[in-house]
Amino acid sequence: MAFDGITIAAVTYELNQKLAGGRITKITQPETDELLLSVRSREGSFRLLLSASASLPLAYLTDSKKPAPMTAPNFCMLLRKHISGGRILSVTQPSLERILRFEIEHLDEMGDLCRKYLIVEIMGKHSNLIFCTDTDQIIDSIKHVSAQMSSVREVLPGRNYFIPDTQEKADPLQLTEQAFTALIGQKAARLSKALYTSLTGLSPVAAEEICARASLESDRTASSFSPEELIHLYRTFVRFLEPVRSGAFTPAVYYDGNAPAEFSCLPLTIYSHCRKEDFSSASRMLERYYAEKNTLTRIRQKSTDLRRIVQTVLERNVKKYDLQAKQLKDTEKREKYRVYGELINTYGYGVEPGSKSFEALNYYTGETVAIPLDPQIPVQENAKKYFDKYGKLKRTFEAVTKLLEETGAEIEHLRSVQTALDIALQEEDLVQIKEELMESGYIRKRNPGSKRPRITSRPFHYISADGYHMYVGKNNLQNDELTFQTARGNDWWFHAKGAPGSHVIVQTNGDELPDRTFEEAARLAAYYSGNRGADKVEIDYVEKKHVKKPNGSKPGFVVYYTNYSMMIDSDISGIQQL
Repeated sequence: MAFDGITIAAVTYELNQKLAGGRITKITQPETDELLLSVRSREGSFRLLLSASASLPLAYLTDSKKPAPMTAPNFCMLLRKHISGGRILSVTQPSLERILRFEIEHLDEMGDLCRKYLIVEIMGKHSNLIFCTDTDQIIDSIKHVSAQMSSVREVLPGRNYFIPDTQEKADPLQLTEQAFTALIGQKAARLSKALYTSLTGLSPVAAEEICARASLESDRTASSFSPEELIHLYRTFVRFLEPVRSGAFTPAVYYDGNAPAEFSCLPLTIYSHCRKEDFSSASRMLERYYAEKNTLTRIRQKSTDLRRIVQTVLERNVKKYDLQAKQLKDTEKREKYRVYGELINTYGYGVEPGSKSFEALNYYTGETVAIPLDPQIPVQENAKKYFDKYGKLKRTFEAVTKLLEETGAEIEHLRSVQTALDIALQEEDLVQIKEELMESGYIRKRNPGSKRPRITSRPFHYISADGYHMYVGKNNLQNDELTFQTARGNDWWFHAKGAPGSHVIVQTNGDELPDRTFEEAARLAAYYSGNRGADKVEIDYVEKKHVKKPNGSKPGFVVYYTNYSMMIDSDISGIQQL
């Protein structure tokens, strides 16, 4: 879910529980648009991260400590002057806006008790941190916004602070049934969009969830619903927001496999197919979600060069394969030329010299065929000419068939590397993939004297509901290691049929596996394959002793001649990862 008003309500509730009455002991500004406040309260010592980043505005408690610049920026020095040692009286959220308002009590230069407000606006590229007096006059802000930059509101020292009502959204916590049905019922947009564009603090995900709970089509035009349906929607909407009013938040991150798909402080039934991990606080949830998202983003960025190399070589091989396939198709006439030559040798003695063709009985098929002849040469020379054509096409067929197999194996290998890049979750995984590309000649090998990087990437490790250990290779080198070094003869081997993907090994310990373990291993093979996300994936599985690796074959390539198969989905949300 986006960092919407509901998430901020959960953060506000948590901050009030932990920081209200606490004193600000330290203020730093690690980034140009970020503050880190250290607060000591009755609940303990905390670090509060406040970010007005245009790309990722945030507000939550964190255990991380960021290094501060040697010289504090002006905004940081101003806050130190006014509120260092100050006491946080409360943290509030106006309506369900994406705004946090810290009321801070401190002593002024004369020793008198006074109050200030630190306002955090989490509004995408318009995010800001604004420091105000108790009469809402702006003292300063981490970003200055002049009239030339915004015609809606200036954010400059001396100006009055106010929340711009640019979108004219209604307060969802104050909306009556009559006002709700009138507001939503007049919208020409689809229902979910009508909700999040009409009500403060709702994200598209929250709007979709409300529609799903009400069992109403989210993509239907809002104005097309009957009054009774809109009343039902309103009551569902009120029940959805009840935890916001009572503070009964349930922070959780929803995982699609190993990747975080969404977070929410309220239950999301639309993500019931995902693995759910609960957290004790909104801050813990946000810190985990964004840390893992940043890791995946960083891995994507770091793998860009490898992806480009693989994609370039793959496209080149696909073009080569198409040309070779066309060449192979051109050799299909070779047998016809051989038969023509044989028939000329058999029946050609009676053909008149200078004939342009003659008919003969094809003793292979019992049909009469017309054989074209070159009248400029003797009949028997025509036979030799056809045999020469046959020989040339036969040699081409044999050579191109071998080349086509090699190119096909190259394409299959490159696609498996692409799948491994999609699976990679850590930088260590990329190191091993790069090693494979070097060994395969796609990347120039390092100098003989240079130190080879230490390989620390290891296969994924899962445990089935029945207690059996299951291992998943992250790349082709790990696939080979798992299948031919880790696995024993009676362990079971799984792989998606006809698709690039991981080898999955289930250690049997000499037992006969229950059906549930077979299904869980098959789901892992489906998920870690090029067919991830398909409704049904065909999985081959066989005892490891029947899996062989041909000499000289590419990493990860194996053959097997007897196996079982099953159709399975790629949902691994219920499988425990170790």
